[in-house]
Amino acid sequence: MTIGLWLLLITICTALIFDFLNGFHDAANSIATVVSTRVLSPKLAVAWAAFFNFIAAFVLGTAVAKTIGKGMIRLEDVTQYVVIAGLMGAIVWDLLTWLWGLPTSSSHALIGGYAGAAMVRAALNRGIGSAYGVILPQGWTKTLIFIVVAPLMGLVIALVLSVAGYWLLRNKTPSGIDKWFRKLQLVSAAAYSLGHGGNDAQKTMGIIAGALYTAGLMSKAEMAGNWGRFHLWIILAANGAIAAGTYFGGWRIVRTMGSKITKLKPFGGFCAESAGALTLFATAAAGIPVSTTHTITGAIVGVGAVHRLSAVRWGVARRIVWAWILTIPASAAVAAAVFWILRFFNPGA
Repeated sequence: MTIGLWLLLITICTALIFDFLNGFHDAANSIATVVSTRVLSPKLAVAWAAFFNFIAAFVLGTAVAKTIGKGMIRLEDVTQYVVIAGLMGAIVWDLLTWLWGLPTSSSHALIGGYAGAAMVRAALNRGIGSAYGVILPQGWTKTLIFIVVAPLMGLVIALVLSVAGYWLLRNKTPSGIDKWFRKLQLVSAAAYSLGHGGNDAQKTMGIIAGALYTAGLMSKAEMAGNWGRFHLWIILAANGAIAAGTYFGGWRIVRTMGSKITKLKPFGGFCAESAGALTLFATAAAGIPVSTTHTITGAIVGVGAVHRLSAVRWGVARRIVWAWILTIPASAAVAAAVFWILRFFNPGA
């Protein structure tokens, strides 16, 4: 086996490890509300979420994957070493924030790492002035805008659903509302998990497609189209990895999402998950890679703010926002350092 094929295998394995950790890290997004409201046990909740994460690509398409694969970084500046370094940057940041119990965005860690590695390669090869030339502004513009827009969409939709729901149910007993929304939350949790898989798993699909392109196994036309003969196995591998990661879940972040931001009941959980799912369906259809973490956090804040602003623990929310701000530059810095180390041992990287 040639060195190029070994590198491709390492790249794909690293991408699938990241995807597994994405599901592990972001399991809280899919299950925190349904666990915190005690609609499902943690074990049943992760199995429920994992299934809908897996089938997402077959339902929501692969528009987000195309954006990540060819719309963020100039393909001419991407090598296997860039992809590996970018993935390592994202993996390290995900593990650190998992240990800290912070629900940061695996998606933004991935694109930050990818950009950081590509930029440092360009700087080493052609001078520091060329570093920003690897960035494709059109792909980044909508991604950066939706760092703010996605959580706001989640917040506003959750707020509207909550206010409308409270008005419509004003004459119902609390026990009756809980009984109905415990059942409805199964539907909203499934919809949110579908949106999660349809957005997050696709980012890894785009990275794998980029790795196949740099290895010469996929043409530029296939990259822009349906990935040719690799189409089905890319979808199965990425969705399988994220579903497995979701099943093994990260309970530190479940605790932050499900109880530390605001206390949730079944009705509030339903509104938060529904708002998150609607936001993710819309952005997936538009091919915009948004953060599922940002989206559901905004929705949970929206549910809490319906009662009173003091119902939201703003100190916890502030820590989360700072972690969001740091995610792209931090993962980019780690990826740049990893690429520099790879370059030290292999000047041709």
